[in-house]
Amino acid sequence: METYSTFAAFAQTWGLVYFVAIFLGIVAYALWPTNRARFDDAANIPFRED
Repeated sequence: METYSTFAAFAQTWGLVYFVAIFLGIVAYALWPTNRARFDDAANIPFRED
């Protein structure tokens, strides 16, 4: 049973670190200044007259 407890503690700690890092990476990508034009263009797709 000691092996399970050790693995569970490891997974909880590093799983949290992993998901926080992924979340921060996604937020940084979404807010990066060079991506603004691409996202503004994508946001206006529904309003285009084709």
